[in-house]
Parts: sequence; structure tokens; C-alpha cells
Amino acid sequence: MNKIDWKRKLTSRKLWVAVAGFVAGLILAFGGADDTAETVTGCIMSGASVVGYILGEGLTDAAALRNKEDDNNDDN
Repeated sequence: MNKIDWKRKLTSRKLWVAVAGFVAGLILAFGGADDTAETVTGCIMSGASVVGYILGEGLTDAAALRNKEDDNNDDN
């Protein structure tokens, strides 16, 4: 069985658009207002941007740290 690449999945715009669309559909299906669905969708997409940024920066920092450690090991 293959491992799931959660970092890649959580930074996927397609995933967050699907989640936002699903939640907006549920809000409307259960009698919520259009404005509420739009607001919630906007909040989900804003949150997705933050998650993507944090994961992207974390991956960049981890790669830089690995490169620095590799450079230090090469000097020995």
C-alpha cells in the first residue's frame, strides 16, 4: 500500500476548492443563506492559503537545513 503524501494533498488548490464547494453546498441544502455560504467558502479558501504558505515555508526551511548539514558533513 502506498503512503499518502499529506503535505502535497494539503497544499492542493483542487482539494480546497472541492472542500469549499462541498461545504457551501451543504449550507445551501440545509437552508442556509447564500451570503453565509459565500462567507464560509471565503474563510475556507483563506485558511487554505495560510496552510499552503506554512507548509511551503516549512519544506523550504527543512531543505535548507538538510543542505547546510550536508555541507558540514562534506567538510569533515
